[in-house]
Order: sequence, then C-alpha cells, then structure tokens
Amino acid sequence: MSLQNSTDKAEALIEALPYLQAFRGKTFLIKMGGSAMEDPELVRKVMRDIVFLEVAGIHPIVVHGGGKAISAAMKTAGLEAEFIGGFRKTSEEAIGIVEKVLSNEINPGLVQMIREFGGKATGIPGTDVFLGEKMRAKDAAGQPVDIGRVGEVVGCQLANMEPAFRAGIVPVISPLAAELATGKPLNINADLAAAALAKELRVSKLVYLSDVPGVMRDPSFPDTLIHSINRQEAEALMSDGTITGGMIPKIRSAMDALNAGVRKVHFVDGRLPHALLLEIFTDGGIGTEVTR
Repeated sequence: MSLQNSTDKAEALIEALPYLQAFRGKTFLIKMGGSAMEDPELVRKVMRDIVFLEVAGIHPIVVHGGGKAISAAMKTAGLEAEFIGGFRKTSEEAIGIVEKVLSNEINPGLVQMIREFGGKATGIPGTDVFLGEKMRAKDAAGQPVDIGRVGEVVGCQLANMEPAFRAGIVPVISPLAAELATGKPLNINADLAAAALAKELRVSKLVYLSDVPGVMRDPSFPDTLIHSINRQEAEALMSDGTITGGMIPKIRSAMDALNAGVRKVHFVDGRLPHALLLEIFTDGGIGTEVTR
C-alpha cells in the first residue's frame, strides 16, 4: 500500500470522527429492499456495514423486504404476481408463501451474515412486532378493491424486541403483521413497516436502502440528485411533478416519520458498496436526506 493510499484512509477516518461521536448510543432503523437484495455479495457488504455500526456504539435495527424472492416463489407455485396501487395482491394461499420466504429464507440468511462478521443479531417475525388491519385499496379508477391479506400497521409490540435490543443484539424484522381481529399474518409494505417502527421508537435516523439513488430532479440524469431537502421542499417537489410514481409513498412515509419525531430520513442506493457508511459518515453523503 502506498503512503498516499494510507494517508487517504486515515483522512477518511478523521472525516468520520465527528459523526461517530455524534451518533454513539443512537438508534438507526435500516430498511433494506429492492434490487439491493438481489446480489448476495452486496447484501453481505451491507450486513458487514451494519456490524460496523454496532461496533461503533450505534444501535441498528433492520426491517427487510423480499419482493423479488416472493414473486419467484409464487411463480414456482403457479401463482401470478399482481400489484394494485403498488401493493401485492395477497390471497390466502399466497400469504403462506410470503411468510415462508420472509421468515424461513431471507430473515435467517441476513441474521447469519451479521453473525459471520462478528456481530450479534436475532431474527424476529414481523407478526411479533407489528399489529395490523386489512388495507382498503383502490384500483386505477378509484374504486374499492379487495387485495386480500395485505395490511397496514396500526401498532407495534415493542416488548417482543426490547430484550434483544437492550442486550445490544441487532433485531432483524420481517414485514408481516398480526391482524388485530384474528392474529393471522398480513403482508405489509416494508417501507411502511419501517416507518411505523421508526415512529414508535423515534429513532435518530431512518435509512431506506433500495435500488434508487434518492430524489432526483430528472431520473434520467443521476447528477441531478438532490442531497438534502426539508419537508416543505419535498411537498413542493411532489406538487410540481419532480417526485412521482413509487417515490411518492416513500417520501410520504418519510415525512410521516419526521412528523412523529424521527430526526432524519435517508434514501440511499443500496447497490453501491458501503452506501450506508458513505451516507452516514461522510460530509457529502451519496443519497438524499429528508429533514424537518
């Protein structure tokens, strides 16, 4: 290693120092989903970065998605994936597949990766944390439509994750909720599940790791990335059409979390190596932060 490379690494550590000092003892909730979960090597790097947060004295919580894996499992079972208003239509047959993929495959896989890097983690089914009710969805014409066992979070059972959290163990939580009326599982949008838990805990940071770089003035040009916006600016960008499509519910959930006491929300492209650390511990960051 050259002297210059060594010096650059030392400078990077010095740049991170004030952030390490400021965030020690704070809670970060990290939502991981989208194409960021398709490459096993990228997932491993994210889990290693989460161990870094743990060692640095930060308390990370992970809420994960699993959309692509669920679609593949449904196809194998002869079920067609159907989305209405951005939500996966989930039949009684499909919810079993969703629960199996999330709780038996993705969740324990993430936990094992954290442990392999020397971290402490435990998998917690979302049904032990989130309480939900069936979602009332509408089709493109604005008419009510039944999308099956899809829910929205109406409460959180923190007692089921607090023992692990207090012991310094990273909770890794799946996006499922126990239906209030029946106790049966409901499929929950992972973005909304993460925001609901972040609101309940009033975390210092809510970080969305997905397959979008952040908020851009023109999605065709990555160099139009907006590094920081506040709630008022976000409202204006939705009103003028800069923020559109699937980014709108993400921004809405971010603003909801900020209104409830979350300090900052970050949108980061999880396909980039060490995106989580670069966003949190460098002056410029690489994604979009939404502030109050």
